[in-house]
Amino acid sequence: MADTFSESIAASARAFKLILQGFTLIPIIHYEIAFVCFLIIFIYNFLEFHFFHDVLTLFQGSPVSLTYNSASEIYHGVASKCRLLHGRYLVTPWLSSPHVQTTFLHFHGRPPAVNYRRKLFHASDGGTFALDWLKSSDVLGGSKCEDNAALRHDKTPILIVIPGLTSDSSAAYIKHLAYSTAERGWDVVICNHRGLGGVSVTSDCFYNAGWTKDTRDVINDLHREYPNAPLFLVGTSIGANILVKYLGEDGEDVPIAGAVAICSPWDLLIGSRFICRRTVQKFYDRALTVGLQQYAKLHQTLFHRLADWDGILKSRRIRDFDNYATRLVGKFESVDTYYRHCSSAQYVTKVAIPLLCISTLDDPVCTWEAIPWDECRANKNIVLAVTRHGGHLAFFEGLTASTLWWVRATNEFLGVLHCSPFMHTQKKNPPHIGPESYVDQGPYVNVSNGMVAAITNDPSSPTDNVKLNEEDQFERQKVNDQSAAAADVLVVPDAKNVVSSSSGQTSVKAVDLNSIKKWLEQLFQQNRRSTWMLTYIAVISTLPLMGATAALYMLLFRKKFKQPKSLN
Repeated sequence: MADTFSESIAASARAFKLILQGFTLIPIIHYEIAFVCFLIIFIYNFLEFHFFHDVLTLFQGSPVSLTYNSASEIYHGVASKCRLLHGRYLVTPWLSSPHVQTTFLHFHGRPPAVNYRRKLFHASDGGTFALDWLKSSDVLGGSKCEDNAALRHDKTPILIVIPGLTSDSSAAYIKHLAYSTAERGWDVVICNHRGLGGVSVTSDCFYNAGWTKDTRDVINDLHREYPNAPLFLVGTSIGANILVKYLGEDGEDVPIAGAVAICSPWDLLIGSRFICRRTVQKFYDRALTVGLQQYAKLHQTLFHRLADWDGILKSRRIRDFDNYATRLVGKFESVDTYYRHCSSAQYVTKVAIPLLCISTLDDPVCTWEAIPWDECRANKNIVLAVTRHGGHLAFFEGLTASTLWWVRATNEFLGVLHCSPFMHTQKKNPPHIGPESYVDQGPYVNVSNGMVAAITNDPSSPTDNVKLNEEDQFERQKVNDQSAAAADVLVVPDAKNVVSSSSGQTSVKAVDLNSIKKWLEQLFQQNRRSTWMLTYIAVISTLPLMGATAALYMLLFRKKFKQPKSLN
């Protein structure tokens, strides 16, 4: 048996040797071709190319998906007239990958040449940051009067731009937007973040993903300086998150006629998990972390005093940097607290001005999983446009990749909005009295001076209109004391049962079944869902008890149900 086993091993070795000899007979060029093919397939899938798909579809591109409220005036009056939003977006063929598009935008981008006019903005906390202007006259030629009287009567639209993370007015996509907008006759101002654009930080405040104070101050200042000029707002990436958060915080009390949010992260907590999920996303995570570390090194003295400098240097992810720097400077308890507090998705339903949101499904930095689809659909002021491809802030189009699709879509939307009657006009928010309660304000029972009545949220309810002076309250207490002494009776009056006569006497009418029925109907109408839920819970919870009672009854009294024996 041992000989048989040795012979089988020898036969296997000879077969393996013959296979190796066969491989050696194949020319080396064939192996090289196979390796190149495998490498191409790997790179094609790793970088998520879609060139062959574009070829099979004859380069028709993919349609733009629009999400909006069916009763939205912004869609029917503005977005429906935008040709680009109802067309198809085709990526530049040699950039048919979200990663290649994003990388090309960062390292080259083919931006137009622009010459900004810089003004320094001094914040109330002592901070300083740069406002870079690109006037329409700088692009179209000519000159404009800059005296105060002329500025107050100037009606030229102004576009305010909020850049993305670690970006400023020198970014390629910002230059594309500024030049294209100024070419249409509008003035553009880029609101650089604190510490960027070559301006030193002059206070202990740094910008973050939810820092809306600088945006609010700049907008209010521009509105005072140019009271007749319509103001429009565009935010990109983190700037889009700041934009939506600002609009949600201030509601209708903003001097902005319309806004556009490009590639917003929406939910920072989801984004932080997405960007370190796959290998290709980790490259972006690391690249953005390096950019943040370079930003910190520009202001090392302040970060060394306000944050954990050793932790900043050791950071390998954005989350690490936010843990050692952003949350400490911003005084947040934890990184997750910072992400939750600064995420703009929770403010979408509170936006009260026309807002166009542009995102893409293949964004390698801001995942589509965080897009608040339902919240955008519920808000009549928002139109959400989502493309299948585009990368992060790229959206290159044409054979030469000389233009960005989102820039043209933004200008088209704002241009139509500017010519429509749907531009927003600032309205002061009503004063807020007391802290907001998160408890359901349903009809509760109020017990006061022996009287039991239902309290409703209806401002026109008769019970809200009953105001008693001190004499009325004394008389009511007297009546209640007499009633309590006579009999221990609980009275549930309707609002109409409380009558104040001209003589100041207060009486309580007799309570009939109709008033009780009316009160119950009012309670049911205001809390219909809760009432049905309570009824369902009551039935389900009592079924076991009813079953046990029935079983016990049958057990104790089963003899009564037995048939009597017949007598023979």
